[in-house]
Amino acid sequence: ESGVREKGGAARLLFRAGLAAGIAYNGDGWSRGRGWRRVLRPVCRLFDAVLFRKIREGFGGKLQYFIGGGALLDVELQKFFCAIGMPMYQGYGLTEAAPVISANTPLRHKFGSSGMPAPDLRLRICDQAGRDLPPGSQGEIVVSGENVMAGYWNNTEATAAALRDGWLHTGDIGYVDNDGFLFVLGREKSLLIGHDGEKYSPEGIEESIVGHSPYIDQVMLYNNQSPATVALLVPNRDAVLDWLSRHHGLRPSEPAGAEAALLLLGREVAKFQPGGECAGQFPARWLPSAIGVLDEPFTEQNRFLNSTLKMVRWKIAAAYAERLAFLFTPGAKDILNDRNRKAIAALGEIPRARSSSHSSTQDQ
Repeated sequence: ESGVREKGGAARLLFRAGLAAGIAYNGDGWSRGRGWRRVLRPVCRLFDAVLFRKIREGFGGKLQYFIGGGALLDVELQKFFCAIGMPMYQGYGLTEAAPVISANTPLRHKFGSSGMPAPDLRLRICDQAGRDLPPGSQGEIVVSGENVMAGYWNNTEATAAALRDGWLHTGDIGYVDNDGFLFVLGREKSLLIGHDGEKYSPEGIEESIVGHSPYIDQVMLYNNQSPATVALLVPNRDAVLDWLSRHHGLRPSEPAGAEAALLLLGREVAKFQPGGECAGQFPARWLPSAIGVLDEPFTEQNRFLNSTLKMVRWKIAAAYAERLAFLFTPGAKDILNDRNRKAIAALGEIPRARSSSHSSTQDQ
């Protein structure tokens, strides 16, 4: 994108037109080139020949597709890369299933899904009582096949909890749509629970907030039977400091610098609120109404990330219990509250090497 911008206005317009044509032609991936989209095929071929093929040459010229797993892939990013001829195919699996359960493929893919189950693997979506649910209904993902483990080594209790009548209970929540594609929503134990008992998986929101902002490294949403959802947020220290210095000549230790940085972070999260550029992607009730800015990232060293770099939510919630309680008070609604100011000010005192990088933040 930077290279396109450097080539001037005509190149930008050409790139945007080609991108729009490719996104329209691909649809949701599964509907690619079908129906009215067929008329866009020659248009897309033209843009590919004069523009996107040259972009792919910058990646070596032979790259056919990416495969992603372990974290939710942003749907808009999938549409973008598919439009320029480098699609991203998301898959899903567990070590206990050796490890692939489902995957998108060049011939069968749908954006936002984790593809169709692997051959010779049986997959069910079950309610809490173990009953099968129809397509479109959310429940636990349960699988059976020769790839499923025999059990955990020397741990009969964990084996009995995970394996029941030959079926592996994954602990992940998802659904299968009418076309047979599996959509994984997140871990059952990481679900947000509203005051009315409604449940929602936070991972997609967290990944999107981080993915759409260079100034945010990590986000953990929290709602435990409350009317509102709140968030703990770890800024990207280097990016925030560079922004303050480049645009305002300020430091986070200065009152004006702390205020500018906090307002910046608030605007980044507000992109997903009604009226924002990313509005409508998620239900408003699960978006954070208050933000607690932290001066320490979630890492393996402080045990807030596990060995696969996924958030250990219960440990984070326990460690920041008092801060989370504050976020549900009226004073926390203003992002410029004293606690956030102190956290931002502390960023200027931390060596740059400690700044964390963007990483997968789903719960294990």
